[in-house]
Amino acid sequence: MDGKRLRANLGDEKGKQDYAGRSHVVVTIPREPLCTYDCRSVKSTIESIIASIASRNADRRHHVFKVQVDSATESSVTLAGKVLTQADKDLLRREILAQMPDARIDEANLKVLRKSPPDLRTVATNLTDLHVEPSFLSEMLTQVLNGVTLEVLEEQDKWCFVRQTDGYMGWVYREYLEPHRGEQRPSHWIAAESVRLFAEPQETEHPLSRLLIGTGVIVTEMRGQFAKVQPAGTLLPAGWAKTSDLRAIASSPLPLDAARAQMVADARRLSGIYYLWGGNTSWGTDCSGLAQLVHRLVGYVLPRDCDLQFAASREVSPPYHPGDLFFFHSETNFPAQWDPKLGIHVT
Repeated sequence: MDGKRLRANLGDEKGKQDYAGRSHVVVTIPREPLCTYDCRSVKSTIESIIASIASRNADRRHHVFKVQVDSATESSVTLAGKVLTQADKDLLRREILAQMPDARIDEANLKVLRKSPPDLRTVATNLTDLHVEPSFLSEMLTQVLNGVTLEVLEEQDKWCFVRQTDGYMGWVYREYLEPHRGEQRPSHWIAAESVRLFAEPQETEHPLSRLLIGTGVIVTEMRGQFAKVQPAGTLLPAGWAKTSDLRAIASSPLPLDAARAQMVADARRLSGIYYLWGGNTSWGTDCSGLAQLVHRLVGYVLPRDCDLQFAASREVSPPYHPGDLFFFHSETNFPAQWDPKLGIHVT
């Protein structure tokens, strides 16, 4: 038997045994594992590998790499947690085996979030938010409009952790999503701040619903100055909107000069709406949300946030043109802790 055996005198009947006329019990004290130092060294090595990969995937808007070591010896490693892609999991395995070629790696509890085939859902309400955590009280990262396709990575209670087509991720309320059914691509953008949908091709006092600027819709019928539009999903009714409030997607992207003029006109139309962190509609927007919106309306795709937009841009020199983006920052700790702000040149 492993461990040291100790005999102890006891006065109770349970502990009495016949051994040279004395009462005793046998107590086994396990020895410390022989590999205590080596195991800690192995675990430290694996954690260093994990930290290195995590530092390369630190932007939570586009990456998930949350891995912990459950156990580690010279011959085996047990991992748990979650990563975004199978490629992330494969990279971790390769880097561990580069340090420990003979190790057996148990990854049964290391979850890959992106599935094949993907679990796609469609935003079926007018507008909903993406949050940092699965709660309406957590920070709002951005907003998604009716018809936007989201890839569900995991679910928690009534929330889904989702990924947009540009890779931007966050938590969205599940009740506002419906299964993606391969819906037809939208034919028009909502180009007015907010468009009312009517039951008939005429304006009435009580609209059926409203759609916000930047929403993609399918036009199914035209009658005079009205078009019948079909929102995505089943939560919103089809209805009639004024054709002057719609913009054909087929004309996008606009030629550069026309795009610059239209972006400025769209931005001016949104003058006076209130500032909303994470917002990107006429009900409230932040600076990068406005830039992303007016570019999308003329057929050009921008990332969501200022720092991402800056990284995707190229420097231009005077004279500046309408639509050029200006990024502002504090000189403190630039660029390591850069928190840029954004403006759009309009003249």
